[in-house]
Amino acid sequence: MIETNWQGLQCDAILEEIPCGIMVIDPGLHIVRHNRLFGKVFGESLGKPCYTVIKGENEPCDRCAARDSFADGQQRTHEEVGRDRQGRTINYLAQLTPLRDDSGQVSHVAAITTDLTSTKRLQREYQTLFEKVPCYVTVLNRDRRVVKANEMFRRTFGEPRGEHCFKLFKHRHEECDNCPAALTFTDGESHSARHVGTSKDGRETHYVVSTAPLVRNDQEVTHVIEMCLDVTETTKLEDELVQASRYRKALVEHSLDAIVVTDADDKVMLMNPAAEKLWGQSRDQAIGKKIPAGVLPKGLRQQRAASDEAFLLPDTRLTNVDGEEIPVRLAGMTLYRDERRLGGALIAQDLREIKELEHEKLVAERLAAVGQTVAGLAHGIKNVLMGLEGGMYAFKSGMAKGDDQRMLQGWQMLEENIDRITSFVKEFLEFARGRVPEVQLVDPNRIARQVVELFADKTAMAGIHLEAELQEQVPFALLDAEAIHVCLSNLVSNALDACDLSDKPDRRVTLTTRDADGVLYYEVADNGAGIDYEIRKKVFTTFFSTKGSDKGTGLGLLTTNKIVQEHGGKVSFESTPGEGSIFRLAFPRDRLPEAAGDGESSGGS
Repeated sequence: MIETNWQGLQCDAILEEIPCGIMVIDPGLHIVRHNRLFGKVFGESLGKPCYTVIKGENEPCDRCAARDSFADGQQRTHEEVGRDRQGRTINYLAQLTPLRDDSGQVSHVAAITTDLTSTKRLQREYQTLFEKVPCYVTVLNRDRRVVKANEMFRRTFGEPRGEHCFKLFKHRHEECDNCPAALTFTDGESHSARHVGTSKDGRETHYVVSTAPLVRNDQEVTHVIEMCLDVTETTKLEDELVQASRYRKALVEHSLDAIVVTDADDKVMLMNPAAEKLWGQSRDQAIGKKIPAGVLPKGLRQQRAASDEAFLLPDTRLTNVDGEEIPVRLAGMTLYRDERRLGGALIAQDLREIKELEHEKLVAERLAAVGQTVAGLAHGIKNVLMGLEGGMYAFKSGMAKGDDQRMLQGWQMLEENIDRITSFVKEFLEFARGRVPEVQLVDPNRIARQVVELFADKTAMAGIHLEAELQEQVPFALLDAEAIHVCLSNLVSNALDACDLSDKPDRRVTLTTRDADGVLYYEVADNGAGIDYEIRKKVFTTFFSTKGSDKGTGLGLLTTNKIVQEHGGKVSFESTPGEGSIFRLAFPRDRLPEAAGDGESSGGS
């Protein structure tokens, strides 16, 4: 009967033409017919229970929609989850239609199944994207009310509950100016803007808003999707960067030191006013160009290329665009990011005023010493004159009496006092004249040998052992040989005097030379009486002597210190009372004076 009815209706052709899966089930829930698409999804199913074919179950569903349609004859539509012929989960929409026989009774139910698996997957993906996207996402209606909001929005601004967007975002009671959502509702286009809102806990929140039409009805936009990217931290960092830039600009622009920053190609990117003044070149002329080769000390480019570390030249020279050599303290560094060289920075401190002050201080100290020395000379000359008078008296009285011994005694007194006054005057003139060192390439060891030979006879007579320990093949250096000879002679003489004050049986003085790390050293060591703390504090101050007015003027070490400073060097010493002293002269080779006619900078490499 049923078969006849279906054939009469020519249902076979109809079932196969419908682009959905179709099955017909009897009151016992057995499948009595299905089309090809249904069989393709669920397999050959005739005579099998629908719950077994579609869901893989052995018992009917607890809530069976087909049974309800058999009972009340009503059509039904519902979503179901089943398994296909390979056991994969599928989502489908089932539309149930009761089929009646000639008597009007429901004899079968036809089910049209539409595969929703792809649709459901897209729906889940959309929901996940909507909920988990790392920005605020809302759907607004034309009244600007939030009809849907994602998790991030709810966490920051709270549940929307149909509130206006401007109230949720900003706690306002009227629409925002420059509202991108309003523009989208008006023209149907996407819009963007930057806004500041307030979170549910009162924090200021910065965000970039983008809107796009979501639902249209008869060409009218009914809903808009609004996406807000939180840029609060970015805004904070921007503010901090602006502040840091202002600080940097203030520090660099108002720095008293010249600052120049170069890029990876050594072209000037930044130059402050102090650098303009130092080099005599404006920023407009310098930026975008390399620093002229003649400006920097010789060898500096090679030093920078060979070293990745910062460097410091405490006393060197730059040459400005007018060819003037300027003494500077120069520091530099190479700038990197992720091991990639970005460029470099140079900081130069103009030492002209300091050098002038140092010179004035040296002159003042020398003049003060001269004043004290004049006083010392006056006192010394007074004593000498008394000695001369005593010598003349002895000589004359010897002549008058014909006493040769008395005459010899008077003559010796005259000679001794003439030598003393000559020594006073020579040392005074040597210190006071302040001549410029006359340097040339000399052998440092040769000067040392000459000094040792000079004192050889004196030390032999005094029973003091004087020796030279000279490093072999010390490189020649730019020195004023005569001046260095004076320095070493003063130190050796003082060392011998210190040994004279000692009662040690093995008294010795050692003159040493060595060259290390670009520095030439002279050292004079003795094992004599040493110098106590109070005297050590006065050694390199003004007019001072430990020998007494009858033996020294107090200018020896002052003269030595002045000569060493004129060579760019430094004097230091160590002393222990009763054990001896070591005086050291250190001459950094890159600070030695220039030879006459030599155009190289004293700052050199």
